Amino acid sequence: MGKIIAIANQKGGVGKTTTSVNLAASLGALEKKVLLIDADPQANATSGLGIDVDSVTLGTYQLLEHTCTAEETIQSIETPNVDIIASHIDLVAIEIELVDKDEREYMLKKAITHLKSSYDYILIDCAPSLGLLTLNALTVADAVIIPIQCEYFALEGLGKLLNTIKSVQKIHNPDLDIEGLLLTMYDSRLRLSNQVVEEVKKHFSEMVFKTIIQRNVRLSEAPSYGESIIDYDASSKGAVNYLSLAKEIIIKNKDGEGK
Repeated sequence: MGKIIAIANQKGGVGKTTTSVNLAASLGALEKKVLLIDADPQANATSGLGIDVDSVTLGTYQLLEHTCTAEETIQSIETPNVDIIASHIDLVAIEIELVDKDEREYMLKKAITHLKSSYDYILIDCAPSLGLLTLNALTVADAVIIPIQCEYFALEGLGKLLNTIKSVQKIHNPDLDIEGLLLTMYDSRLRLSNQVVEEVKKHFSEMVFKTIIQRNVRLSEAPSYGESIIDYDASSKGAVNYLSLAKEIIIKNKDGEGK
């Protein structure tokens, strides 16, 4: 049975999409079957894996509207062992369209839960907000990864996100776990980066992934070629970091199954 992991933080520019795309590719490289769901209207995960966003006619929008089945929205891509449900700018409208629907927080859950038997991991790239799209992702997810950039104001807004997760656990999804806090954009030369790492570890110790994603030029270049870092430059620091994160998640979930 697969595991659904939402990658969420209402702050923009913290490495959510970079993590979604490259974690999916890394898990795929480690021979896990992965589905990536782009639940962000900016559709960066979709274009970052080489799909022309304008050509998307069946994707997350239709999935949430329940106008088609999940199977109809899944696209296979060149990245080994990875499929995607793509996004489109139309997704912006979904929050307004769902607002007066019954059980609007459960639309994604109703649409994709059955896919858990077909994939080892289903990753959801969330929008940079705590709106209805992110709420749908947290309601269906088994766990959430929270990327935190190693920069000033890193912890700003984290309390709000953790409160949202708590209320989702209370009202919609009592089984939601925090998979881990992921430190991103780390630059070992900067004192600030090191201070943020210390601060986050001090406050959240066990919740922080051992893997830290370092700043890496190749990592920022890859999306413009429509490739994950694994396909673009498998020997780069970025690829090594994300493979390490994928291994950490696989080991953690193996241990969890053994309990």
